[in-house]
Amino acid sequence: MKEQIILGIDPGTTIMGFGVIKVVGKSMVFVQLNELNLTKYSDHYVKLKLIFERTIELIETYHPDAIAIEAPFFGKNVQSMLKLGRAQGVAMAAGLSRQVPITEYLPKKIKMAITGNGNASKEQVAKMLQSMLSIKTLPKNLDATDGLAAAVCHFYNQDKVGGEKSYSGWGSFVKQNQDKLIK
Repeated sequence: MKEQIILGIDPGTTIMGFGVIKVVGKSMVFVQLNELNLTKYSDHYVKLKLIFERTIELIETYHPDAIAIEAPFFGKNVQSMLKLGRAQGVAMAAGLSRQVPITEYLPKKIKMAITGNGNASKEQVAKMLQSMLSIKTLPKNLDATDGLAAAVCHFYNQDKVGGEKSYSGWGSFVKQNQDKLIK
């Protein structure tokens, strides 16, 4: 029976949430749920460095077979979007540097996978995860459960071919993002 470890990340420059599940056969086992709190740092570049280092640390600790990351959603504030994209980018770079395949999931897709409702609240997602994975107590901030939700979403969707973007290394990232290359 093949075991698989999935690391889920909800990238953020204030709080990066993450969760780890172990897949044994066709069932999930809860491993870890936590967050990297970056509120005490004012320098955006220091935050990015810490996100990268923490992601590497998680990879070295849990040896994930896959990383599921929440894709940034389009908000009204362009500066926030840029910061979120950078946070996601450094987390992805950490995974790619360790040859861990990465799949991005839109927030609606993650919520749909967990609750059956793409517009579910963070609280509804957290409660459903608590029930599904027998988590004793939920964290105060729900960014950690958002990271865990990305991992669970990947568990449910890894055998399906969908519109998600998947990268197995820098080569596949470049191949799938030709439009972003400066020639």
